[in-house]
Order: sequence, then structure tokens, then C-alpha cells
Amino acid sequence: MSSSFSRRALLKGAALGGLATTGALSGCASGPPPGTATWSMWSSSPEENRVWADFGRYVERRMHIRSASTLTPSDSYPTKLDLQLVSGTAGMVTALNGWLIPTYASRGAHRPLDDLIAADPDFDLDDFYPAIRSISSFAGHTYAIGFDVAPTVLYYNRTLLERNGVDPPSPTEPMSWDTFRDLAVELSEPKDQYGFTCAPSIDDLVSWIYCAGGDVVDGDRGTSPLDAPEALEAIHYVVDLFVKDRATPPIDNLAQSASGAALANFLQGNVAFMQNGPWQVLNVREAPFTWDIVPFPAGPAGSTPRVSGSSFAIPSGVRGDDLELAWRLLKTLTSTGALDIYARAGRNNPARLSAASAFEPPPANLGIVQRILKGEVAGGHPFNVTTNWNRVRLLLGQDLPRAFLGQVSVRDAIDGVMPRLNALMRQHRDAVRQAA
Repeated sequence: MSSSFSRRALLKGAALGGLATTGALSGCASGPPPGTATWSMWSSSPEENRVWADFGRYVERRMHIRSASTLTPSDSYPTKLDLQLVSGTAGMVTALNGWLIPTYASRGAHRPLDDLIAADPDFDLDDFYPAIRSISSFAGHTYAIGFDVAPTVLYYNRTLLERNGVDPPSPTEPMSWDTFRDLAVELSEPKDQYGFTCAPSIDDLVSWIYCAGGDVVDGDRGTSPLDAPEALEAIHYVVDLFVKDRATPPIDNLAQSASGAALANFLQGNVAFMQNGPWQVLNVREAPFTWDIVPFPAGPAGSTPRVSGSSFAIPSGVRGDDLELAWRLLKTLTSTGALDIYARAGRNNPARLSAASAFEPPPANLGIVQRILKGEVAGGHPFNVTTNWNRVRLLLGQDLPRAFLGQVSVRDAIDGVMPRLNALMRQHRDAVRQAA
């Protein structure tokens, strides 16, 4: 979609919203020569750089043109992409984490792909997992094509369980919440040993909320159901593991609530269970103990944790011959052959059904990831986010962690945040209506 916003308006919108407003400015003053397949991706390690270098070589072999990728550390990727979109220097194709897609789509920064898909009989959207198709859509339109998708799972320290005389959990049948809590409490009885770890953040809490039958987002109402009984039950359950049951490593201050803290706790070897995604498999393989993964614990609504994914999209400023090239590039980057490269690297589960599994043992139960995505075992819930999810995360990240520290009750924390949260939900509702 096109836009007539001025550069000044774009910069103002980016400053106010925290993310780029539009991709209307096309072209760039300098860079690769015309006809180059340009694309951007986050990359935070030499191992990731090698994966994307392999992608670039694959693009050149398949498309017979030059590939030029821009790699940026993941923490700073959204900020850099904002500036590139505003200045018109973004690549023809840009990678987007799933929680960013509604933000960019609602602001016109990326174009819907429905017309390109409909005009291309060789492109099979049905070869992508339903969850990533949902994550990559906004207001009834497809805005991106996935390259990875995976459910949240439960890691467990098999060595620690055996040392405590506890049988490993079923590889396919999710534990009930009651069973999981009993195990977490039991395994926390020895000194300096803990039953569970996760990040005290909404991105981790949302899996428990989904399993209780709740949600954070209800775009039609313009208010958040975070204070509904289902969501409150889930938040109470997790906070009690921290505060009442003392089944988690202690949080001495809010600075320890970073997402990497849970992984660091688990790798120390004195934590029985960790909530995380299969994207951490490569890191956990460095652990000095035997471990495995199982489905997420089943709450009142079953085992339906958050399913996350990432995709490639085309900025709305890409037009004409560049648009044709961008579509060819996007198809190549998300092709079975490219995602097989991703699979061999073991970075995460590829988004295509026809791509190879991203993982080979160890651990033994990694096949559970694809079985969950196919609906054969347990289940999952696509990550529901808003067009201003970054602001929602920041808001909840300021107030909710205090409940995990025992400084305020769950009820008081939620009551305190609801007016500001509902204001963001109304903003989101209006953005969806405008986009529609």
C-alpha cells in the first residue's frame, strides 16, 4: 500500500510510536547495484552469521543474481529497521519477528502479499504450518511468509530428577498443573535446588494464560481480558511458584528478570524444569547434565502454550521491477531448500511442513516439537499481540515483576495496570479498524 506521508511525518510517527510508521520512501542513494537481491536479518553470533551466509549463497545459486544481506544484532534490529524504512534504505525483503508484524502492517510499513500469492500458481501457502500463517497475518491479510515456528515447551534436568528418585515425565502426555506444582515443590526441598524457572515477563506468562483459557488481547472489545478470572488464575499459579512455594531461584531485584536469566539458572544444573522454546536447544546442549523436553503443562484449557514464529516481509516502498524481484527473493528465502539449511543448523523449527526437522538428538524427544505443531500431541496457541505490543510489553514489564518479588499482590498489580493497558487496547482496536 502506498502513502503520501512526508518525511517529517514519518520521523514524528517513528519517534512517537517507537517503531517505523511507513515504508513509503523507496530507493536509496547508495548501496548494492540495481538488480541485487537485498534482505535484512538479525544475527547475534558467528554461528548465526554462518547460517545467513549459507542462505546468501543459496539465493545466488537459485536466482543467479547477487545477494546482499544486512545483519544486525537482535536487540538493535527493530531500531535499525525503523530507520531504514523511514530513509528508504531497507532491503527488498526484511525479516520480522512475529510480534512485530501487526505493528508494521497497521502502519503501512510492509505491504500485504495476497495479490502476489494469488498470482503465483507455484507458491503453496498450505505447505506452511497453520500457526505461522496466523502469526504472519493481520486484518485478514497475509503480510509475511514464515521461516520458523515453534511452541513453548518444558525442559527438564533428567540427571537431577534421577538423583532425587523422580521418574521423568511422559514424553507425550502433558502434566496437569497440580502434578507439575507438586513436582516443582518437591524438587525444591533440598538446599539450593529448585523445581522451576521462567522469566517473570508477559511473554512467558502468556503461555500459562492461554492454558487457563484466557488471553491478553481482545481487539474487538478494546479492553484487555488480563483481569478476567482465567488470566488471573494463571498469573496467581505462576507467581505462587515464585513467592509462596519458593520453587524458583530467588529474584533479588528486578534487574534479574531478563529473559536470559531463566536459561542461566537452568544451565547451572540445580533447577529441575525450565519453560522455554526449542530455539534454546543449541544453548542447552552445552549443559553438563542429561536433559530432554516434554509438552507444556496442561491447565484448565489443556496444553496450549504460546507458539512463536518469524517471517520475511516486503516493505511497502518496494514497487515495479523491484517488487517482482522481491517476491522471487522472498520465495527463495522461505523455500524448502533454504529452510533445510536452517534445519541442518538447528536454529529453530522451520515454518514449512516439507522442510526437514530442525533438530536431531540429543535430546531424545525433540520430535515432539513438530508433533505439537501438527496437532498430533498436546497443542499450541498462536501468539496474540497488538499493533502496539512493544508498548504493552514495556508497561507490563514495569509493574508485573513486582508481584514476582512479593512486593504487591497479583490483584493489586493487575488493577494498577489495567487503565493504562486498556488505553493501549483501544489504540490497538482503532489501528485495526483503520487498517481494515
